[in-house]
Amino acid sequence: MTKKSEKIVVKDLEVTVQGRGVELYISLTDIARLKNEENPADVINKWMSNKDSFDFYCLWEELFNSDFNLAESREIKINEVGYNAFTMSPSQWKKRTNAIGIIPSAGKYSAGTFAHPDIAMEFASWIDTTFKLYLIKEFQRLKTEENKQLEWSAKRELSKLNYHIHTDAIKENLILPELTQVQKSYVYADEADLLNVALFGETAREWREKHQNEKGNMRDYATLHQLLVLANMESHNAAFITEGLSQTERLERLRGIAERELKVLLQQATNSPLLLGKSDKKK
Repeated sequence: MTKKSEKIVVKDLEVTVQGRGVELYISLTDIARLKNEENPADVINKWMSNKDSFDFYCLWEELFNSDFNLAESREIKINEVGYNAFTMSPSQWKKRTNAIGIIPSAGKYSAGTFAHPDIAMEFASWIDTTFKLYLIKEFQRLKTEENKQLEWSAKRELSKLNYHIHTDAIKENLILPELTQVQKSYVYADEADLLNVALFGETAREWREKHQNEKGNMRDYATLHQLLVLANMESHNAAFITEGLSQTERLERLRGIAERELKVLLQQATNSPLLLGKSDKKK
């Protein structure tokens, strides 16, 4: 997960969601604007200074942060929490306890204060319980889309990895020493198109002629099913090349493999929502 930010719209309010490590963090600053559009930081500080809120985000750190300064947090709880003068801010909390659940704003022009979804939902509940329910719904939708994209990317990388196995088999068995570089490139392209025809029913050039305004290539627009089958086909074709099968024989076998495996995946997809979707790229 990167630090790329995305926006979700919750009851007409834009809320920023940002990737941090393997987690998605939600902007408390955006949520706080429901209460104070001009100074959302005051809303966050007020919530963090509440005894019940403190108990919640403190317990979260104890459970999920191995570097959490437990001694300092207990000192705060015994000597400060509950008194009228007690105030807590995101930056103070992080500095004193090495907290990771709430990430303070880095400066005047930063995106604001972010929090782990567990904490952000608790904050949203304090702001407005109805808003929290809508936030949960939109956040779950975003997570579903993220998971679909991650699965698509993983299968795309798998097909690329198996493609190296495929090209190595071509190099060792089909590339003759006397061929020029141009002729060698034709051999690689020809074998790549063998897979394209077996799986997609057309060559890369035929696809390009039909999709002149699209970026990338036909494999960038493949479904999750097709990418998974493609990865298997590359391994199979590498084995067929090593066995010395002709291109005609290999095409026939690869077509059979593609048909069988796609049929199996489509049957399984009825019980797996993530396998039902195509890639997030426009077909």
